[in-house]
Amino acid sequence: MVLSGKTDFEDLADFALETIRSAGQEALPYYGRGRPDMKFDEELVTEAELRLSEFFQNSLNAHFPEHQIFLNNHESIDYTHEKKRYLWVFDALDGVANFQAGIPVWGMSLALLENFWPVFGVFFMPVTGDIFHAQAGKEAFWGNREMKAGHSAEINDESVLLTYARFHNHYSCNFPGKVRSLGCTAAHICYVAAGRAEAAILAGETYQNLAATRVITEAAGIKLYQMDGSEFFLNEYLDGSKIGETLLAVSPDNLQNIQDCLRTASL
Repeated sequence: MVLSGKTDFEDLADFALETIRSAGQEALPYYGRGRPDMKFDEELVTEAELRLSEFFQNSLNAHFPEHQIFLNNHESIDYTHEKKRYLWVFDALDGVANFQAGIPVWGMSLALLENFWPVFGVFFMPVTGDIFHAQAGKEAFWGNREMKAGHSAEINDESVLLTYARFHNHYSCNFPGKVRSLGCTAAHICYVAAGRAEAAILAGETYQNLAATRVITEAAGIKLYQMDGSEFFLNEYLDGSKIGETLLAVSPDNLQNIQDCLRTASL
């Protein structure tokens, strides 16, 4: 796809934004169609994920056939100036329980790496129309509106901590504000980046889940940490292995404030 007057990167970013919106339209016929007699319709989710993965593969082949796609793992290759230096990471569905049940907090993400370096990320929620995106080293956006994480502020009863469903099985918490699980990790992370929540606690993630939102959060001033406060390095999981650590998405200024509210639950 060559667009007159645009840089190569602008072409790639346009492709990412257009393709993820189109993938959202592909997903909507499956949305909320889970069987009512089942708590979770795994067959529907699997069908939708396969359809969306195929859609993205076909779209990429049509526009950039020499680019690579991350498929559960990525073997290291040498630095190159060839077109194979580009690696796309597509997460077809985040928030699958919401998706199959007809709850609108779900979406899909797409990241672009150039010689292992993340350069662009986008997360799209088809039902609400919300799209979050960023180019590495530049601003992060919610639609056309720039996002920037706030500075350290007092944690009070209006503060928001987003987390995973079984959080209270693993941690005791004296967070004075609202503790919520919306059922979609990427949405949690993007809401922190947008300043709508102070932090998000993440568990059971993979490289594919976090590749796009990593770019968005860093552009907005948010980082991923391990729960002990040490910085987390996502590229160590390019092999596709599951991330065993629980993670914290938070601004550096607020890291200590959130840590002070959390303790590992007694067994």
